[in-house]
Amino acid sequence: MEIFNDLSTYKSTTKTFVTIGTFDGVHIGHQKVLKNLIKNAKSNNAAPLLLTFFPHPRMVLEKDKEIKLINTIDERISLLKKTGLKFLIIQKFTKEYANKTALNFVKNILVDKLNISKLIIGYDHQFGKDREGNFSQLKEYGQQFNFTVEEISQLNIDSITVSSTKIRKAIEKGKIEKANSYLGYNFMITGEVVKGKNLGEKIGFPTANLNVSETYKLIPKTGAYIVKSEIENDTIFGMMNIGYRPTVSGKHQTIEIHFFDFNKNLYGANIQVEVLKFLRDEQNFNSIENLKNQLQKDKQKSLKYINGLLFD
Repeated sequence: MEIFNDLSTYKSTTKTFVTIGTFDGVHIGHQKVLKNLIKNAKSNNAAPLLLTFFPHPRMVLEKDKEIKLINTIDERISLLKKTGLKFLIIQKFTKEYANKTALNFVKNILVDKLNISKLIIGYDHQFGKDREGNFSQLKEYGQQFNFTVEEISQLNIDSITVSSTKIRKAIEKGKIEKANSYLGYNFMITGEVVKGKNLGEKIGFPTANLNVSETYKLIPKTGAYIVKSEIENDTIFGMMNIGYRPTVSGKHQTIEIHFFDFNKNLYGANIQVEVLKFLRDEQNFNSIENLKNQLQKDKQKSLKYINGLLFD
């Protein structure tokens, strides 16, 4: 997959089959669109291309709404690399860009810049200034500029339409298994392991403290979770706590992971943690001993769940 960080850097005479969108989450609905795009392009000797945007348009147009994203931009790229796309263009989204009319966008970008042959979009896609462009208008422009347009129907699970917004809400509520079923993979958190206060080590539960530098990354609600990570080509399971550590008078939110049967130094390493299941809400214990006892219970519950994953 070739990646271009701006439309101005994209140069190709190859005819393209294009889809457009922020694709936050690259969830199973997005995957349906991309699968269709890639299959169609291949059978027509065209290159499948995704035009995506960063920052998220809502970050730019609705600054009073501090939206958090399912994926960092690097996580999104990593997921898209697995799809079979030929070209990925990550266009910086600005207010100036948002002011392009639908006609301007189609003529100057899709036709002149991307050499479009076919446009494949999701069922609710709108574009252009004030979201004036819709499927019917795109079909008219397609006839005018000699490209075809196909709309992919919505994807439902248990009669619920899959969307990035619904996945975000599920993650915010700790409904990780539901979110993962909509994503088609395990929700992930990526960050650098930094030094903590070593309190976990003192009670027999050493932790890797994860620093997520991207402030726009969605973090699940406070509480304990079952997780796994790929470290030096090994799958390591563990449990993660997101919270303020009220038992030890913590002042700011931390993300701490205790990996099972693992004792290597991870300081400075960038790791990705897959979140599998919510265990319990964060609690304030009367003593360190009570905290230790609860952590032991959490560990046993986690191991039982992990054994079910591995041996069912």
